[in-house]
Amino acid sequence: MVEEGAYWLAWTQISGIGPVLLRRLQQHFGTLGTAWNATKVQLGEVEGFGFQTLEKVVQQRSRLHPEQLFTKHQQENSHFWTPADADYPRLLLETPSPPPILYYRGEVELQENLGQKPMVGIVGTRQPSEYGIRWTRQISTALAKNGFTVVSGMAEGIDTESHIAAMKAGGRTIAVLGTGVDVIYPHKNRDLYKQILTAGLVVSEYPTKTPPDRTHFPRRNRIIAGLSRAILVMEAPLKSGALITATYANEFGRDVYALPGRLDDHPSQGCLKLLSQGATFILKELDELLTMLGAIPQIDGVKASTAPEQLMPTLSPELQTVMDALASDALPFDFIIQQTGMAAGSVSGALLELELMGLVSQLPGMRYQKS
Repeated sequence: MVEEGAYWLAWTQISGIGPVLLRRLQQHFGTLGTAWNATKVQLGEVEGFGFQTLEKVVQQRSRLHPEQLFTKHQQENSHFWTPADADYPRLLLETPSPPPILYYRGEVELQENLGQKPMVGIVGTRQPSEYGIRWTRQISTALAKNGFTVVSGMAEGIDTESHIAAMKAGGRTIAVLGTGVDVIYPHKNRDLYKQILTAGLVVSEYPTKTPPDRTHFPRRNRIIAGLSRAILVMEAPLKSGALITATYANEFGRDVYALPGRLDDHPSQGCLKLLSQGATFILKELDELLTMLGAIPQIDGVKASTAPEQLMPTLSPELQTVMDALASDALPFDFIIQQTGMAAGSVSGALLELELMGLVSQLPGMRYQKS
């Protein structure tokens, strides 16, 4: 029997079939194996499959053999996940366009993949000021020391500073590349790349030996947003790629934070725009930021599922509202938003805090229940 992962790979070999269409295929047919054997008429029932796309599928599918293709791909790319794998990062899988193939190098930590260890993305300009560098280092250090994994893109500037600071603090970091995982770009970050392999992961949706291409980097920003519980934009001009990451974060229901700057500072214009659109201020009190991100210690080390009722912690009004909307049966994220009447970002942050407190459990498909 051909593995489901082989069909994820085979579908990517058909021109015009991207992550969004693959997601629709999976949702419509249940598995991509079933979709692979579907008729032209059946495929035409899927949104986005127009005449030209259907013709390409019919012409190219007959020449592909999923099992042979998968075996050859494994030989050329030793480490990768498909959405059919249990280890595929759960938060990324819940986005509308998860990469069909996610390649990786480094040290895998299963808690990150399962969404049990919070990950925060830090992005910004390639030419930061001293102010941006200083705050990136401080915040990355604080996050790492409080158990967060720092996610960024290994570009020059803010990305580089966040990776280095997290590792210096003894934490883990993940670099999302716009090249193959074996291609270092920029080359000046070759030492940083080697360090990340020992203190985290490098991941990419592009196969080995893929060189840098300017079209790859905006696309990889959705992976940074998808892996992360929240995105922190440290410094970004108006045309910065960091704003693309923030846009994806908003689409995925992630919280967006921005570092305020002076009105006449070019590197801060993008951050100021985000703040005007509702992003949360990154303020001097880092304890407040950590609290908002969910860095709340376990109450007396007792899990809520086994703790007697009198040990239930006192919750803020926002957390209590979300808690009251939950039940012992799992509820979809969208339903919880409707029940609470709160913004998606606020509900996402509250659920993260409750999960870290042991009061809420997250299940696949962005469903939540009381622990």
